Amino acid sequence: MKKIRSAAPLSVALSLGALVASCWSFSSGGGSGGSSGENTGGSVGSGGTSATGGTPGSGGTSATGGSTGTGGFVSTGGTPGTGGTPGTGGTPGTGGTPGTGGTPGTGGVGGRPGTGGTPGTGGTPATGGTPGTGGTPATGGTTGTGGTAALAGPCDVLATAGNTCAAAHSTVRALYANYTGNLYQVCKGSFVNGPNSCKGTTKDIGVVAGYADSATQDTFCSGGSCTISIIYDQSPNGNHLQPAPGGGAAGSPDKPATATDLKTTINGHSVYGVYIKPGMGYRSGCTGCAVVTPKGTATGDAAETEYMVTSQNGLVDGCCFDYGNAETDSHDDGNGTMETVYFGGGVVWGTGSPGGHNNGPWVMADLENGLYAGWDGDDQNISTNTPLKYNFITAVVVGDVASQNSGKGRFALYGGDSTNGALTTMYDGIRPAKTGYVPMKKQGSIILGIGGDNSNGSGGQWFEGVMASGAASLATLNALQANIVAAKYGK
Repeated sequence: MKKIRSAAPLSVALSLGALVASCWSFSSGGGSGGSSGENTGGSVGSGGTSATGGTPGSGGTSATGGSTGTGGFVSTGGTPGTGGTPGTGGTPGTGGTPGTGGTPGTGGVGGRPGTGGTPGTGGTPATGGTPGTGGTPATGGTTGTGGTAALAGPCDVLATAGNTCAAAHSTVRALYANYTGNLYQVCKGSFVNGPNSCKGTTKDIGVVAGYADSATQDTFCSGGSCTISIIYDQSPNGNHLQPAPGGGAAGSPDKPATATDLKTTINGHSVYGVYIKPGMGYRSGCTGCAVVTPKGTATGDAAETEYMVTSQNGLVDGCCFDYGNAETDSHDDGNGTMETVYFGGGVVWGTGSPGGHNNGPWVMADLENGLYAGWDGDDQNISTNTPLKYNFITAVVVGDVASQNSGKGRFALYGGDSTNGALTTMYDGIRPAKTGYVPMKKQGSIILGIGGDNSNGSGGQWFEGVMASGAASLATLNALQANIVAAKYGK
């Protein structure tokens, strides 16, 4: 911004007598025969150099508001004045650069100096040097990009490797970086068992900064009791979980979990997991389910990858604490008609090392009519499959196709601490050498906390789970594990 200084006003005092006298006197320093136009009664215009040879354009830069002093008649009839004393009465103008904008008066000897314009105000107007440009124009630094980009979720990690999520469920966090929908629904008041269980009032619980908005749940459920009536599928397939209908093992529908039974923290956020107890369980994509037709899940012998985040706490070693692919009719349809990730002591079926159903818990695959910690000619005491005793556990099943291992098929099990480190390979080998497991006959329903025929005598703690297409590589699974660790369970 320019700052302009005001100049002192130019004071001119001319007496008529002095003016007349100057018309007939000669100034020794006069300008080319003309009158010096001295002003003996007042100060010469202080904006320019003192008049010494005719009156210069007084006031520095010539006044542009008025005409140059031309009002007098040029003196042509008299002898040039020679006796006049040069004008010395005025203080020489020292305030600015001499006025150069006006043509100096060369013949005016009787005229009044031009005073109609604004006197020169300080010589050349102050411009502040080079016009202020503010330096380099402000650009705000690096263009704002909306803050730190949202962190990738498990489904983003899997999708990058070509393992697209067919279903993604969690009550604690978003499983895609860009997911902004609801995670689950709570029901306050009365409920019935099975799908569409809520008979009270419902509230959807969404995400805040990628984590469950538990404050909304707390407010809504205050002064009453709440159950979890829906666990929403975050994938585009809409495979939402609701309390399971009855099935072949348990004919009655299942109860919903209590919404406030499993409070924990994740990255400083208070959240609620799903605490499955005997008689509870969820299902999607089955006869009698609220979502009847499953979408995108593996069927037949198609390869798939499944995982869940669970815990050593709250386990009830009944059949069967599962998450994953099961029958669409809620019945036992034979070996190979389901493929889920299981965590626990193995009930009455297979075991990991060191054997004995009380020495787990282990990550296993429920392949229908058997829980498998691996296969080495038997399903017991699989030496590579060791117990996992952490408060938060990543449990993974990869179901590959029948052509693997020279036509013997393949499945693999991985597990680890969800808060630290990489995954451990618990088993990677052939499928059980029993009728029905090669090739597989998966049907694509989704279960949580129960067996494929609605066996609901188990219990456990659950926080998130995904079903994805294809057999993920170990490198992809360790990237998945890194994402889970970065979520900061229990912190």
